[in-house]
Amino acid sequence: MELGDRKRLILQAIIEDYINTAEPVGSRTISKKYLTGTSPATIRNEMADLEDLGYIEQPHTSAGRIPSDKGYRLYVDDIMKQKRINDVQQEIIKKEFHETLGEIDRLVKHASRLLSQLTHYTSIVLAPQLRRGGLKHIQLIRIEKAAVLAVIITDAGMVKNSVLRLVHDITPEALQRITNMLNDKLAGCNMEEIESFDLEHMLNHALGYVEIIEQIFPELLQTLVYSDTAEIYRDGLANLLNLPEYNDISKARTFLNTLEEKSILFKALNETKEDINISIGSENQIEQFRDCSLITATYKINGRVVGSVGVIGPTRMEYSKVISVVDCMTQNLSEILTKILKG
Repeated sequence: MELGDRKRLILQAIIEDYINTAEPVGSRTISKKYLTGTSPATIRNEMADLEDLGYIEQPHTSAGRIPSDKGYRLYVDDIMKQKRINDVQQEIIKKEFHETLGEIDRLVKHASRLLSQLTHYTSIVLAPQLRRGGLKHIQLIRIEKAAVLAVIITDAGMVKNSVLRLVHDITPEALQRITNMLNDKLAGCNMEEIESFDLEHMLNHALGYVEIIEQIFPELLQTLVYSDTAEIYRDGLANLLNLPEYNDISKARTFLNTLEEKSILFKALNETKEDINISIGSENQIEQFRDCSLITATYKINGRVVGSVGVIGPTRMEYSKVISVVDCMTQNLSEILTKILKG
């Protein structure tokens, strides 16, 4: 059965009022605030039909109604008007991202923090999964006597700083010669190529530099090694605790414990295949999220999906706002990461 215009307007009013107030919505509220030309009696009849169709529910003995997962789904797919993220929020995202340009870890952490700040829900972000990252550049810098800072940069934009402790001091000129030699031999190599590199041959032709070279190779491999379960960043856990849905301490504790389970979060994010995916309540494949809504989206490097972001909130979340923020976030992440690789 297709809903007529009035039923759709009443469903929209119930959902949007419930999103704002977290209180069941009655016919008088709808008549006064949304459909001023329609009597409460007529609205009650329409609400009874909506309840029979499974779009709204009556919690406990309350006279008001709340949306069901089915009602939210119709709202998201067919009724809701898509909001556009405002210019101020767009500039915040761009500014934060450009300030962390070239540092993948900081970039992803910022994305997680910004998502939670802009949506007021909990964010989760899966760091880029770059299985065959290569070495882009090595820089050796003398920082004090017999101590050298090794800056290792991958072609995926990861930056690792390691301090090498030497037995003997070394001049900046000698360090530059070693830097040039290492970049000449290793720049562009991936982990497998560095693992199979003829280190003994290099050591035989690098008299006086053996100590540094022996220390730098393990650091290179550690930087390039790929973890099957990529890093996941979370932010805004306290945001949900401020919502009435989590006034129950037991429910809040259970939810927080779920957010500590990295394998659960990884599954939720790693299975995201679409640009934007919206799972409402019982639609969630992960049982622990069936009282929530989860909006996820992928981000890409040169068109290839490398990671995903997500926002977790109550089923009465502000879907239009969250979708627009997530969409803007992933577009900016994709753009910045692609620039890093081309840089």
